[in-house]
Amino acid sequence: MAPTETEVAQLAEARDRLRDAHLRPAANRPATVGRGIHHTALLSGDVERTIAFYQDVLGFPLTELIENRDYPGSSHFFFDVGNGNAVAFFDLPGLDLGPYAEVLGGLHHLALSLTPDQWAGARERLDRAGVQYQLESGTSIYFTDPDGARIELISDDLGEMYGSKIG
Repeated sequence: MAPTETEVAQLAEARDRLRDAHLRPAANRPATVGRGIHHTALLSGDVERTIAFYQDVLGFPLTELIENRDYPGSSHFFFDVGNGNAVAFFDLPGLDLGPYAEVLGGLHHLALSLTPDQWAGARERLDRAGVQYQLESGTSIYFTDPDGARIELISDDLGEMYGSKIG
């Protein structure tokens, strides 16, 4: 059930309080200790279908396909999403995981940045592949992958969202 108007106002006040308490001006922020996201791992119900979608439709090259060290017989495979970052997948043969489900603590969506030209090309490939999507703010495309994970392709620069700095 969606929050009431009063609850929305209270949530906005709480967000403002958190921003005031924790968000430091860019000039006063310490440097991060991180180097970036090495990879994020999703589940694949069909390795070949996932490769065809992420490599051929979305345009992210497959860079490795190895056995998953944690589950004999399972594949662990990686796609280059730019800047040394990867999206990885596991298949888990023999386990009936059921359909994708958005749950608390689970993945809401994965946002991948593309240049405006590459974004337009990916949109054309999604159209040709018959993938239904939602266009948002002229810079984001939301859709689900073959296993139901929600993906966003965004043409804003890294560190920006809808024209505002987030990093």
